[in-house]
Amino acid sequence: MSSALDSLTERVRAAAADHTRLSIRGGGTKDFYGQPAEGEILDTRPLTGIVDFEPSELVVTAMAGTPLSELQAVLAEKGQCLPFDPPHFAVGATVGGMVAAGLSGPARAAVGSVRDYVLGAQLLNGRAELLDFGGQVMKNVAGYDVSRLLAGSLGTLGLITRVSLKVLPIAPAEATLHFDCDQDEALELLHGWGGQPWPLDASRWALQDPADPASGALHLRLRGAVAAVQSACAHLGGTRRDADEAGRAQAAADWSACRDHRLDWFAARAAGHDLWRLSVPQTTPVLAGSVAAAGEPLVEWHGGQRWYRADAADASLAAALRRAAADAGGHAVRFRCADPLAPDRFAPLSPALARIQEAIQHSFDPGGIFHRGRLHAAAA
Repeated sequence: MSSALDSLTERVRAAAADHTRLSIRGGGTKDFYGQPAEGEILDTRPLTGIVDFEPSELVVTAMAGTPLSELQAVLAEKGQCLPFDPPHFAVGATVGGMVAAGLSGPARAAVGSVRDYVLGAQLLNGRAELLDFGGQVMKNVAGYDVSRLLAGSLGTLGLITRVSLKVLPIAPAEATLHFDCDQDEALELLHGWGGQPWPLDASRWALQDPADPASGALHLRLRGAVAAVQSACAHLGGTRRDADEAGRAQAAADWSACRDHRLDWFAARAAGHDLWRLSVPQTTPVLAGSVAAAGEPLVEWHGGQRWYRADAADASLAAALRRAAADAGGHAVRFRCADPLAPDRFAPLSPALARIQEAIQHSFDPGGIFHRGRLHAAAA
């Protein structure tokens, strides 16, 4: 065991003995996400380094504190990537934070989520026990797949110390197409394309000018074999945004900005407004009614993810957003809050799900030192 891991283990052991609450933190780039953190900081950044990388096997194992940018650079040198576009949000994002937050970028609807690429993990639980789950191949699970359960757990089960991830080759061809249309037309196009064998990778729709309701624009990213991308460009129409080197650089920058919430749409969120994420079925039509008070959303994941900006003081609008998502068969999250201490980021769990979650958390962290409330609001 490394000295860094020894030190963290002793911190957890002492916290368990003293009933001290700990807050696990890597680069701190996702501190805004989830219920407000409580407790002494347990810094994962000393746990750094790529432990094993087998390009021919499409598997990489890295310590939790490894900078995400470092891992992606190593993969890119071998023509490989993390296809789910993990967001960084700021400089310093770590591999462990990527898994613990469980957030995916623009390509999520096409390639899957973080959870789908976690093959194995090592966890330091609330008893200061070092546990290994999964492995380095896809077919290694017998029983409960704990390694994937860690994705999105926000550190409530323990400290992720090491993860093994499936990686994929970088697509040989890519293109970004632009279409002028309103939200309803964009959803109709995306739904029509979804039933055809086009190499759709990512999409986003938003107003280009917030003051002009006719300025809607859909951007569509294609990735795959050269012939498939070329054929899709010829059939789908629109305007090619990356036809030359400058266009390719700008398109790549825009998709990265979308992933990390640096697009103008996100930057235009007014002071005192929250950012809401609604996850709904892709076939859900334009959300109208009381939700319209939040203005036009930014739509991603071929219609499955819709971002709204809402006045944090407007409780009725918050309730309307949650209700609209639930009525569509999805859910809503208060993703970024104007008030850093605001509660109720997540909708309350049903009593049945709350009991299951509590039982799982208790089995990994019986003393509750890892702040179980970080992940969800209290049960309804």
